[in-house]
Amino acid sequence: MNDYSADVRLAREGDTEAFARLYSTVYEDLYHIALYSLRSPDDAADTVSDTVLDAFCSIKKLRDPNKFRSWIMTILAAKIKRKQLTYYVPAEELSSDSPLADGFDFESVELRDAVGKLDDESKLMLSMSVLGGYTSEEISTVCGIKAGTVRSKLARIKERLRLELTPEI
Repeated sequence: MNDYSADVRLAREGDTEAFARLYSTVYEDLYHIALYSLRSPDDAADTVSDTVLDAFCSIKKLRDPNKFRSWIMTILAAKIKRKQLTYYVPAEELSSDSPLADGFDFESVELRDAVGKLDDESKLMLSMSVLGGYTSEEISTVCGIKAGTVRSKLARIKERLRLELTPEI
């Protein structure tokens, strides 16, 4: 776990370079989770930008500097949920020429389709767990549910995907 206290203290005092160092530790996770949840590179980039702006403006509200990562992920999760509410139709499938293609390599169309069928909360929890490597405790903080519930939901999500992707014999 990173010790963010020195940079958080400096960022609270208005040091933009300290905030940039903090951001550099989470920017890939922020974008990947937003992209995985929203399935649109433009929406993901906009959501991450909004998240970073809000985090920069409210860094003084961060009580525990060592929780910077989960704090900014909580902001991101709220932004993702708000953005998803604006969708009237399901997001378009990711194209192979998408900027995402370099960072994400879906093994098959079936996997992409199976993940696409998940509800928004399940996509968020799965992306945080699988792509971001977050623990159930960290995910529980972001999603506002108990860590045990996160673990059981993740197990059910993974089992559902396994069953859907296992060829029938």
